[in-house]
Amino acid sequence: MAEGVGGPSSGGDPVDPATEAFVAHRNLLFTVAYEMLGSAADAEDVLQETWLRWAGVDLATVRDRRAFLVRITTRQALTRLRTLGRRRESYVGTWLPEPLLTAPDVAEDVELADSVSMAMLLVMETLAPTERAVFVLREVFDVGYEEIAAAVDRTPAAVRQIAHRARAHVTARRPRGLVSPAETRHALDAFRRAVTTGDLQTLLDVLAPDVVLMGDGGGVKQAILRPVQGADKVGRLLIGGLARLTAASWHAAQVNGCPALVLHLGGEVDTVLAVRIEDGRIRGLYAVRNPEKLSGMRSAAALSR
Repeated sequence: MAEGVGGPSSGGDPVDPATEAFVAHRNLLFTVAYEMLGSAADAEDVLQETWLRWAGVDLATVRDRRAFLVRITTRQALTRLRTLGRRRESYVGTWLPEPLLTAPDVAEDVELADSVSMAMLLVMETLAPTERAVFVLREVFDVGYEEIAAAVDRTPAAVRQIAHRARAHVTARRPRGLVSPAETRHALDAFRRAVTTGDLQTLLDVLAPDVVLMGDGGGVKQAILRPVQGADKVGRLLIGGLARLTAASWHAAQVNGCPALVLHLGGEVDTVLAVRIEDGRIRGLYAVRNPEKLSGMRSAAALSR
């Protein structure tokens, strides 16, 4: 996220304590909001709202500034998440999280990279808003139960129960085991060679038998409206569709902490393709084409925990 987004920017003038604390924790707050919302644009709006509230706080009453800022961010993100849930019900086609171009240091933090991966964000979409907030704060950021309770307006005992329920829910649906970046890159290289040359058999070899392709055009760009499952269906759809894009070029990128592919058309980003790898083969393909969701590919987002 750019330095000037979602609050004050640092310059040559003396920085007041409120601004200094906000800037120091900006990347953390953005990551919390993004993991709760799956949208960089909405996360940035949450940071702006967080700053407006933080600027009016009497710092003399704040014991832990980091915890207080996380609390404000969580509450604002929860409010927005409930609104977004209603909005996504009328979304055209499949809704996918907004992809983020990420720096290499995100991939080095294995747990952070896993938590912001497209596959994991989709799993978190199946949680209720409060469950998602509790899961993100506890499992990703290791926030204490009492601090989480203050953020979501529940008792610590209730938060423990929510955390247990959310953890079990996610565990049953998340990708099995961690996949190394090298393994993902190997699968993506084979995928890129296959779709570039139109080699259906090579593509089928890298796709898992039960692979699922999901596309998000947001009603703006052409994309499949419903998930397509099965290696043969997905393979033939991809080979047939991409054969028409003669001026297109694939480029490797680090997206949401994982290796991914970016399709450029006419010098512009047309599609971001993230994958889910299991047992060395592609089991999930997530193609984001909605132009409103591609602004996060302009520069690397700063994520932290």
